[in-house]
Amino acid sequence: MRIKDYYYNEIRKKLMKELKIDNIMAVPRIIKIVVNVGAGEATSNKGVLDKISEQLSLITGQKPVITKAKVSISAFKLRKGLPIGVKVTLRGKKMDYFLEKLIKIIIPRFKDFRGVSEKSIDQHGNLNLGIYEQTLFPEIDFDKIDKLRGLQVTLVTNAKDFEKGKKLFELLGIPFKKG
Repeated sequence: MRIKDYYYNEIRKKLMKELKIDNIMAVPRIIKIVVNVGAGEATSNKGVLDKISEQLSLITGQKPVITKAKVSISAFKLRKGLPIGVKVTLRGKKMDYFLEKLIKIIIPRFKDFRGVSEKSIDQHGNLNLGIYEQTLFPEIDFDKIDKLRGLQVTLVTNAKDFEKGKKLFELLGIPFKKG
């Protein structure tokens, strides 16, 4: 069963019952997924953002946006407006596909994985995951990468607090640390 169908047929009803929500539109759900790759070396090597952008488009199936520095930091030789990273915001079918791939393929591939920390959920019910290398994704060919890079994946929800967000992620199948 696809994750979207599973959410609408099973999870929504469980969340309404467990969280005592009367209105079906108030049930927590994932609104968007933001995948971000920061590249500090982009200040000295201009071609690195193209490689990261190409890999991120393979992973997400969508063309990424290049992010620019908001402030200048002299210690990092960074000036305002310089390109320093790449990000993708996923919604709709691409979001559902990526979420399913994340839960069923990527998280089980983590080395020495003991569960996602509860501290990864913020006070608004959003989950932030750090993925230490892009080679965990099956679309990436290990021979064609120039350097191992990490990604940050943020699952943005409409949950109003930590508890509702955690319950949503537990029912979706994200494994949390025990104890």
